[in-house]
Amino acid sequence: METPGRIAQTPDAVDFTVENVEKALHQLYYDPNIENKNLAQKWLMQAQVSPQAWQFCWALLSPDKVPEIQYFGASALHTKISRYWADIPAEQYDSLKTQLFAHIARFATGAKIVLTRLCVALASLALNTMPEAWPGAVSEMVRAFQQAEGPGGGGGSLDGRARCLALLELLTVLPEEFQTSRLPQYRKGQVRGALGREWVSVQPLLQQLLRQADSPGLVRARVLKCLSSWVLLDVPLCESEALVEDAFAALADPELFDAAVEAIVNAVSQPDSQRYVNTLLKLVPQVLQLQEQLREAVQNGDMETSHGICRVAVALGENHSRALLEQVEHWQGFLALVNMIMFCTGIPGHYPVNETTSSLTLTFWYTLQDDIMSFEAEKQAIYLQVYRPVYFQLVDVLLHKAQFPTDEEYASWSSDEKEQFRIYRVDISDTLMYVYEMLGAELLSNLYDKLGRLLTNPEQPTSWQHTEALLYGFQSIAETIDVNYSDVIPGLIGLIPRININNVQLADTVMFTIGALAEWLADHPVMLSSVLPLVLQALGNPDLSVSSVSTLKKICRECKYDLPPYATNIVAVSQEVLIKQIHKTSQCMWLMQALGFLLSALPVEEILSNLHSLITPYIQQLEKLADETPNPSNKLAIIHILGLLSNLFTTLDITKQDDESGDRQPPVKSTPPPPGPNPVVVVLQQVFALIQTVLSKWLNDSQVVEAVCAIFEKSVKTLLHDFAPMVSQLSEMLGQMYSTIPQASALDLTRQMVHIFASETDHFPPIKALFELVTSVTLSIFQQGPRDHPDIVDSFMQLQAQALKRKPDLYLSENLDVKAVFHCGVLSLKFPEAPTVKSTCQFFTELLPHCADTPPVGQVVQQDGKILLQAVLEAIGGQSSRSLMDQFAEVLFSLNKHCFGLLTVWLKEALQSPGFPSSRVSPEQKDTFSQQVLRERVNKRRVKDIVKEFTLVCRGLHGTEYAADY
Repeated sequence: METPGRIAQTPDAVDFTVENVEKALHQLYYDPNIENKNLAQKWLMQAQVSPQAWQFCWALLSPDKVPEIQYFGASALHTKISRYWADIPAEQYDSLKTQLFAHIARFATGAKIVLTRLCVALASLALNTMPEAWPGAVSEMVRAFQQAEGPGGGGGSLDGRARCLALLELLTVLPEEFQTSRLPQYRKGQVRGALGREWVSVQPLLQQLLRQADSPGLVRARVLKCLSSWVLLDVPLCESEALVEDAFAALADPELFDAAVEAIVNAVSQPDSQRYVNTLLKLVPQVLQLQEQLREAVQNGDMETSHGICRVAVALGENHSRALLEQVEHWQGFLALVNMIMFCTGIPGHYPVNETTSSLTLTFWYTLQDDIMSFEAEKQAIYLQVYRPVYFQLVDVLLHKAQFPTDEEYASWSSDEKEQFRIYRVDISDTLMYVYEMLGAELLSNLYDKLGRLLTNPEQPTSWQHTEALLYGFQSIAETIDVNYSDVIPGLIGLIPRININNVQLADTVMFTIGALAEWLADHPVMLSSVLPLVLQALGNPDLSVSSVSTLKKICRECKYDLPPYATNIVAVSQEVLIKQIHKTSQCMWLMQALGFLLSALPVEEILSNLHSLITPYIQQLEKLADETPNPSNKLAIIHILGLLSNLFTTLDITKQDDESGDRQPPVKSTPPPPGPNPVVVVLQQVFALIQTVLSKWLNDSQVVEAVCAIFEKSVKTLLHDFAPMVSQLSEMLGQMYSTIPQASALDLTRQMVHIFASETDHFPPIKALFELVTSVTLSIFQQGPRDHPDIVDSFMQLQAQALKRKPDLYLSENLDVKAVFHCGVLSLKFPEAPTVKSTCQFFTELLPHCADTPPVGQVVQQDGKILLQAVLEAIGGQSSRSLMDQFAEVLFSLNKHCFGLLTVWLKEALQSPGFPSSRVSPEQKDTFSQQVLRERVNKRRVKDIVKEFTLVCRGLHGTEYAADY
């Protein structure tokens, strides 16, 4: 067969013939060459939407074609009707309808995939013509397929069952097609109403087919599927009530079970169904009657059946708990439903291996609690009498479900099953935390009593799983809720050392529980001695790495002022595990942060001696590594050591910071630091030469440079002005580093230094010199072509913005080429990387307000501001991503606010060019845009809206669905 390569490449209207479509389909299905397949697919998509599709689609449906070809014909028909409806003349509606009926009748006994597509095409036709041009469409469909000779006339007698299945297929796809159709909003409302009125034609047919004694199983299953589809149109529950009851009866038939569950769940989940309280009350006993079937399914390990029945019970309970709670005289029925759902929550077996049902019920418990707690106080008190015991039972059930299986069983689970179980436990933890709001302190006492009985009863050997689950319950609540006022915590802390920790999962939970109580321990430091040894012991176990290190970090952060008596021990144990390399990199970093918190509370001389013993082994190692020839393994070791130092310095802060200074303010240092240099500065000065040596060997490597910069950046951020003694030597090193091989991390550190020290007279000279140096080096990168360095450009723009914000005097220097910086900014606005463009817009919004008070800035804006405006307009015209329009609007707003007179002239000149900033905007639209912008000198939000509107017009997206997502 000749390959239609020519066809695929030249989509000429003449080529869209039946023969060529068949060739292309053959190429799509059978050609092994993927490129040919893609070409064929592209060509077929064009064929499908071409005017010729009306000719070839009917021909492709002829009985002698194979199903794949017939399917394409039916799909082409559907595409034409659903997407190009406006092209079909009204006088052709009837003949199109007649042809579709005839073909559906013919395919009733043909390929199911083709029949479905034809039904979807007819459904689309019906939706486009209802209710005006084709009133009573559904009743006509029902009549047509109930006639003995079959629709379309003259088609000979059709097998009754095939005719019935074809009709059910048509009725099922009709609401589905409505849900996905592209009808305009006002038509959607009309058509939904028309379809709702047609339910009277559908309902009796479905009922008859379900209740007929001789209806085949396949027909009944299709009826239930059809019911599922129609109830999604918000058919009033009272009108589908009888059919929903029939669906309940169908649950007894294994063949119909799945379809019946789907239909019931869809019917009771419709938001509208809560209006029909009487119907809902009738459904409660129907659900309760399934309890026997549920129990049998659970006993026989039939997970599908138990899952389906649980879905039905949860759908009714979750969607209608408030309506059913309010029917006070039927309280026993609803309580029975709640207990049935409780049975589903506690279904035997371990999730997700022997059961997958219990997780479906968790949201029900949230909903029920919300509804109970939303009643006014008197009513709530009555409900709480009934439901508090239920929720206490729920806690027991959830903690039972959270228990680990036996060690042998757990070992046999796949990693995916273990991960699903972990997530399931997190969901249980969230539920328990929520339930605490209803049960309060009594819940903690209840858990404490159970744990106490478990741990103090010598006769009864306890499984670790049981203990672990109770602790897990405690931890879930203590992690997020302030338990400082609970009187059971001292008892719990007293019980923890009695736990026989013989298992990793249990040990993990013990650690996390101690961590969750760190704030409580800070208020009750006397209890530290009973739990700290456990944490330090756990540090030595690689299996408890995450839990033990994160718990130690929490304790060191929350209780640092109570830890000096334990400091020597904590440092010694930490050093030992660090030297033995027990933990992975991220846990080593956490451990260093923990030690930083710990040391912060010690007297300065003790900090220095501890730092000395802690850091010396690493310094020696670093000296050795600095002598070696660079290679990948010593690079990792260097980055690791530098990371340890920077994490230690992140949290080592000897000035007591006042945490109460509010979220947005920088921390307030409330007590003056002790006299003398800061210990971190002492250490940094000692290792400075070594760090320079490392740098000299690794200047080419951005990761090592980044790790070096991180040490200083973290130190500067923590120490703030205490870092002062290091400013001049660090500035010098940074300048040398950046001049040799420019890297973004050096610019970020420079920005940090400018932020803190530029306003200080003593430190201004080194900072100024550094700022001028990195600026001139970066400008030379721009001359060579900055496209390969978007990260440097991004950091450079952030640095310039920071300088203008903190110390605009830097822009008065004769060593700073303000004009060149400005032009680099204009260039950077055109970068494809969004972060770079954002930083550049930020730079311009900081620069423009200084037009008046900083002469070099005023001068460059006066001379070259028009170039900036053109770049902004190009971006709005479509050169930049739509997600950045707010940033460009800010630059425009700033121009308007600070250079109004100039902007008026520039806008006029720039927008005069034909086709600028887009060929899609008319001179009138440009005129309106510039008037709107010039009018807004106060309301920035409004300018953002004007820019968004204009950019859509420029891109040809105005008024499209695509724009609506914006």
